[in-house]
Amino acid sequence: MFSGGYGIYIVITLVFAGIGGLVSNRLKSKFKHYARIPMAGQMSGAEVAQKMLDDHQIRDVRIVMGQGFLSDHYNPQTKTVSLSPEVYQGRSISSAAVAAHECGHVVQHATAYTWLTLRSKMVPVVQLASRAQGFLLMFAIGGLAGGFGGLMLQITIAAFAITTLFSLVTLPVEFDASNRALAWLDTSGIVRGEKHDGAKDALWWAAMTYVVSALSSLTVLVWLILSSQSRR
Repeated sequence: MFSGGYGIYIVITLVFAGIGGLVSNRLKSKFKHYARIPMAGQMSGAEVAQKMLDDHQIRDVRIVMGQGFLSDHYNPQTKTVSLSPEVYQGRSISSAAVAAHECGHVVQHATAYTWLTLRSKMVPVVQLASRAQGFLLMFAIGGLAGGFGGLMLQITIAAFAITTLFSLVTLPVEFDASNRALAWLDTSGIVRGEKHDGAKDALWWAAMTYVVSALSSLTVLVWLILSSQSRR
C-alpha cells in the first residue's frame, strides 16, 4: 500500500502546492491593484485601524508597523496589531481592507467570539502536532516503523486530524473578521460603493488562501484514513 501511497501523497502535495501558488499570486496581484486606488479621506492603514478600534471602544490594543509583505496579523497574547509597511503607511483600498480585517480579529477577541476562542485554545496542541506530523508521515509512508507501522499510521492520522481541525476552525474566524471589517468600512463611510467592492474582492482572495490550506490538509487526512482501512 505504501509503495504506491508515497506517489499519491506526492501528487496531492504538488496539486495543492500549485493551487496555493496560484491563489497566492492572485492575492498579491489584487493587493497591488487596489493599492493603487486611493480611498476617500486619504487615511493611512494605521489610522484606519485606530479608528476602528476607537469606534468599538477598544483602548488596550497597540498598532505597530511590522516587516515583510502581507505579514499583517493580530497577536491576542500581546494585544498588538502588526501591519506590514505597505498597509501601515498605505492610503489605499488595500491598506484599509487589510487593516480593518486585522482589527476584526481584535473585535472578535474583545467579544469572545466562539470560533476564535476555540482556535486559541487549540494552538499549543496544534504546534506540537505540526512539528511531529512531518516525521510521523515519513515513517508511516516509508515503512520505517517495522512492526509498529500500523500504530505509527494511527498516530500520524491523529496528528493530521488535529491540524486539519485547526485549519477548518480557522475558516469561520477569517471570514467573520472580513465581514466585520467590510461592515464597519461601509457604516463608517471610509470605503463605500465600487471601492467597497474592491475591498471585498481583496479580502475574498485572502480568505481563499486559508480555504486551500484547509482543503489540502483535509485531503491528506482522508487519504491517510483510507490507507489505514486498506491495511485491515
